[in-house]
Amino acid sequence: MENISEQKSDKGFVAMILLCFFFGGLGVHRFYAGKIGTGILMLVTLGGLGVWTIIDFVIIVTGNFKDKEGRYIKN
Repeated sequence: MENISEQKSDKGFVAMILLCFFFGGLGVHRFYAGKIGTGILMLVTLGGLGVWTIIDFVIIVTGNFKDKEGRYIKN
């Protein structure tokens, strides 16, 4: 049986990259991944003044970003 952390998310990889790139400061990509709490925090802090957004973008592009169930969002 496959470990849940090794399973692939049903969320789209390209959609995540685009949402983070264009609306990352508003946390839209985190809402899309089901991470509502951190999405709200990003919205309030404008993506940690851009720093948090850049970090998330790199994590998404490298395939290490997880959805709320702990499944990787990758291509």
